[in-house]
Amino acid sequence: MAEGFSLKRFLPRGLFWRSFIIIVAPIVLLQAIIAYVFFERDLDTTTRRLARDVAADIALLVALEDEHQGELRLALRTLSERQLAYRIRFLPGQDLPRFHGQPVSTIDVALDDILEQRIGADRDFRTERIDNDFEIQVDVHDGVLSVLVPRDRITVSKPDLFILWMVGSALILVGIAIIFLKNQVRPIERLARAADSFGKGRAVPDFKPHGAAEVRRAAQAFITMRERIERHVSQRTEMLAGVSHDLKTPLTRLKLTLAMMPEDADISSMRTDIAEMEHMLDDYLAFARGEGGEDASLTDLGELVREVAAAAERAHHKAQIHIAVPDHVLVSVRRAGLRRVLANLTDNALKHGTKVAVGLRQDEHLVEITVEDDGPGIPEPQREEAFRPFHRLDEGRNLQSGGSGLGLAIARDIARAHGGEILLDQSAMGGLKATVRLPV
Repeated sequence: MAEGFSLKRFLPRGLFWRSFIIIVAPIVLLQAIIAYVFFERDLDTTTRRLARDVAADIALLVALEDEHQGELRLALRTLSERQLAYRIRFLPGQDLPRFHGQPVSTIDVALDDILEQRIGADRDFRTERIDNDFEIQVDVHDGVLSVLVPRDRITVSKPDLFILWMVGSALILVGIAIIFLKNQVRPIERLARAADSFGKGRAVPDFKPHGAAEVRRAAQAFITMRERIERHVSQRTEMLAGVSHDLKTPLTRLKLTLAMMPEDADISSMRTDIAEMEHMLDDYLAFARGEGGEDASLTDLGELVREVAAAAERAHHKAQIHIAVPDHVLVSVRRAGLRRVLANLTDNALKHGTKVAVGLRQDEHLVEITVEDDGPGIPEPQREEAFRPFHRLDEGRNLQSGGSGLGLAIARDIARAHGGEILLDQSAMGGLKATVRLPV
């Protein structure tokens, strides 16, 4: 079924242009109504009144030409030309052919209608524009009478001058509206940029409320929300840091005690357990901290990906990592946090596959970093469960085997703190494909 007509598809999406239409549309409508009233009503009425006076003068001149002869006729013509301010010519012996065209403008129509009423429908006449004047030619009994009438005797003013004033005033009002709207929309754009930067984990220390009262309230609400989130993250980090410190102290004493004891299988097993506990404590602290304490900086992601891949190859001696990343992909990120994300994904891929491919792609709005392997992969229904903290998959592929169950949870937490996301999918190599998406 075809969708019905929707006006929303043709409307602009931005607040500035929508507000601009709200202001300009009534101005255009008002100008159209004024133009209609002026041209179709007032101008037509005034023109017809003036044309009626001119037609009366022409009828008088025609009557004088028909009723008088000789010197008196010439004298009356001269007097009429001087008193009426017309230029009058008599063309003796000529015959005016009937005009078969149609009048075009309001003035032409008015002159033709009223002249026909005044001098009679059986008398031939013609109206013609000559520059800014009107020439009216009328048949008399022995020739053609030509009268040149100034334009201002038939119309009050030039319509194009009225249009110029109307359009000019409209453009001035639109210019004022644009300046006013830009000043009103700019604080909203600042608020949107601040919220976007904060969502990407970037600092916005210089943001202050500006603009109208409603915009100021929204900006103040954003500042309050930002402070609460930062306070919550700081309190969580401090609490976990304290817990980690308190737990590491007895672990350190245990390590010293084991170091003083003779080496055997039990002692070695205990050392392994203590090392695993320390690793788990570091994971807990990293999960609670997220990216707290680190500022975003402009980073070459291609260089960072190559560094992580090189470190992973050194840790896994038989690793085969294929790297396909461009140079100079500069994005503002928290370098240490993103390095941890890539290290977690690369280590997981190397644990469960023999071949790993790392790629980097950038477009106008985001950057994608992919880590693929040829391992067993994860079934689609279980991919979201892999991100759950402290959760281990039951299948053969366990992304967090041997650890605390926080590897992917930490990676996703850091990616989301950048305003991005981590997605899991089937790899063309047969295993798992992890994609890190970050906004530019």
